[in-house]
Amino acid sequence: MKEFVLGQNQESRFVSRLTRNTLALVLAGGRGTRLKDLTRWRVKPAVPFGGKFRIIDFPLSNCINSGIRAIGVLTQYKSHSLIRHIQQGWNYLRGEFGEFIEILPAQQRIQDSWYAGTADAIYQNLDIIRSHKPQYVLILAGDHIYKMDYGPMIAHHVETGADMTVGCIEVPLEKAKEFGVMAVASDNRVLRFHEKPQNPEPMPGRSDVALASMGIYVFNTDFLYQQLITDADDAESSHDFGKDIIPKVIDEYRVSAYSFRDVQSNKKAYWRDVGTVDAFWQANMELVGVTPELNLYDKDWPIWTYQEQLPPAKFVFDDDNRRGMAVDAMVSGGCVISGSVVRHSLLFSNVRVEEGAKVQDSVVLPNVTIGRGCRVRRAVIDKGCVLPDGLVIGEDLEKDRTRFHVSDTGIVLVAPEMLGQELHYVR
Repeated sequence: MKEFVLGQNQESRFVSRLTRNTLALVLAGGRGTRLKDLTRWRVKPAVPFGGKFRIIDFPLSNCINSGIRAIGVLTQYKSHSLIRHIQQGWNYLRGEFGEFIEILPAQQRIQDSWYAGTADAIYQNLDIIRSHKPQYVLILAGDHIYKMDYGPMIAHHVETGADMTVGCIEVPLEKAKEFGVMAVASDNRVLRFHEKPQNPEPMPGRSDVALASMGIYVFNTDFLYQQLITDADDAESSHDFGKDIIPKVIDEYRVSAYSFRDVQSNKKAYWRDVGTVDAFWQANMELVGVTPELNLYDKDWPIWTYQEQLPPAKFVFDDDNRRGMAVDAMVSGGCVISGSVVRHSLLFSNVRVEEGAKVQDSVVLPNVTIGRGCRVRRAVIDKGCVLPDGLVIGEDLEKDRTRFHVSDTGIVLVAPEMLGQELHYVR
């Protein structure tokens, strides 16, 4: 492994060879039930985020920017909008260069059942994985928001001689029970691993944080095959990486932990699980700040996506009683702010805010119309909603609970069905 430390050019070539021989598999089939009506008609990775993106764009962009261009996306639950988004925005890779993004829906290739767990999802596509002959397999969750170069993680995996490497991040101890929590030795070898423990084990020397799995794994390919086949034969297994695979292999094999940190500051890097309405609202609102932790303006690490060709945002009328304006806000293309006020909010594309309306501390998804005189505060408005004139949201939470979903912290989620507007017809 001396080549790895010879110099920057040698190191870059070493990492690029590793990424070129890596197949990334993105698990994008989760229901995301904690997002309530945001996942009523779409899978969680297809949920819009950040004004113009979808959640799936972040792991896919990380792959492309890391030099990994052999990618499979495993889908299952209500995947139509996700598949359409990938087809429209991610079809520029060149197959003749060995580049591709393959969509791998649950299709009962091996047995008469859908994906039963994260490990089972990979197992049911073993024949496809084998056909690509990767040296390493990178398994990713498709529902987290972060920017990460996977190259150093794969290099760490090779340099430590690991059979499996788990990407991990420090999380507050009180939130660690939502994650897989691990204990590691001084050489980063994983000693213990517990999936969603009631009493998480803190990091050595730290009583306030635990080391949690990000749901990112690097495998030596043959080792992955072996463990998936063994797990599939176990009738008692739930066929999940966190619950079954990792706990079974840490004693017999070398499982390494790779801590995800900001390269420049060597501090914990930005990573968000936007799996609840509160977390989704908070992560979007963070982007409105002057210097948010997640820099969407980073030219060195762009987030790629599909976007419609839309006109610029427009702010009309400049009278004292009807001034179209947005303050401390992000406003996407195609929006029209017509004699109304938007404050500390994030508007996705094609949002129209009509005369006299006020929007504050809110996340408004694409193709929403906010009627005349509406007042919207601390809300998430789902795609396609048409708010009738004069509707008030976020000021009387007890009243809001009779019509909409109100989160634990008072964020109001409004979906078209709650307004009697059927965008999806199933009859």
